[in-house]
Amino acid sequence: MSSELTGGSSPQKQYRKWIILTAIAIVIAIVSLGIGKLSYSWLPPQAAAEAVLVDDLFSFLVTLGSFIFLGVTGTITYSVIFHRAAKYDMSDGPHIEGNVTLEIIWTAIPILLVFWIAGYSYQVYQKMAIKGPMEIVHLHMPMGMEAAYAEPIASMGEPTEDIEVIGKQWAWVFRYPENNVTSTSLHLPTNKRVRLALKSEDVLHGFYIPAFRLKQDLIPNQTIDFEFTPIREGTYQLTDSQFSGTYFATMTADVVVESPENYQQWLANAATQTPTPAPNQAATEYAEEQKETFKVGWPTVKPTEPPLVNYHS
Repeated sequence: MSSELTGGSSPQKQYRKWIILTAIAIVIAIVSLGIGKLSYSWLPPQAAAEAVLVDDLFSFLVTLGSFIFLGVTGTITYSVIFHRAAKYDMSDGPHIEGNVTLEIIWTAIPILLVFWIAGYSYQVYQKMAIKGPMEIVHLHMPMGMEAAYAEPIASMGEPTEDIEVIGKQWAWVFRYPENNVTSTSLHLPTNKRVRLALKSEDVLHGFYIPAFRLKQDLIPNQTIDFEFTPIREGTYQLTDSQFSGTYFATMTADVVVESPENYQQWLANAATQTPTPAPNQAATEYAEEQKETFKVGWPTVKPTEPPLVNYHS
C-alpha cells in the first residue's frame, strides 16, 4: 500500500518533484506580484493621501488572490490533463485514507491568511484616521470608554481647513465659515489636511469621491466629521453613492484641488461675489416634467430650491 501511495518513487524522484513544485510556486508568485502591480492602473488617479494606502491594500489583495487563483486552477488543469481516467475506464479509484497533517495545513493556512488580511486592513484604517465612520458609533459608547482614534497620516498634522458639506434633494452645498463663502463645487488645497462637517437636510446621502477612495454616508439630524488630505491638483467628481430619490443621479459636484495660493485666491474672489441661485439640474428636470400634458412615471419629491451661493461651476 505504501508503494502505491508514493507511486513507487525513489528519494531522487521525490527530491526532483519538490524542486519542480517549488519552481512553479516561485513562477506563480512572480506572476501574481506583476498582476498586483498592474492593479494600480485599474483605479482612478491617487488624489488623496488616503488613496495611496487604499491602493496598496488593494494591490496586496489582488496579489494574494492571483496567487491562490493561479495555484488552484493550475493544479486542477494539471490533474485534468495528466491524471484523468482512460476513455472506457469505469473502475473506482484507489482507496486513500485521510491525511491529518494535510487537513491541518489546509485549515491553518486560510485562517492565517484571514488574520493577515484583517491586520493589514486595520492598520490601513488606523493610518487613514478619517474618523468619519466612527462618529455615530461613539455616540453610544459605555461610560468610561474612550474613542480609539488614530493619529492622522504622518506629516499631515491637524486639519487646517474646516468646511461644511450639506446634502439635500438634490444638490450639494459647501460652506466655508471663516470666509463666509458658499459654493456648489468643493475647493480644497493640496497637502493640507481638511475636516468636512457632513450634514443631510432630508434623507440619507453618500459622499463619494472615487479619486480619493473615500466614501461616507450623510445621516439626517447628525453632523459627521470627515478628515482627509488632498495631494494631487486637478478636478475630480463627487457623487451621491446612496439612492436618495428620483433625481439622485444629478447630484454631482466638482472637487477642485489646487495649490494653497490658488485656493486662498479663490476664497478671496468668491467672498466678493453676491450670492445668487445656482443652476440645479434636478429642479430643471422636475419643472419640465410638470409642463407635460401626460404624466408618466411614479410621483416624486419636489427638488429643493436652487441654493444661494457665492460661486457655482
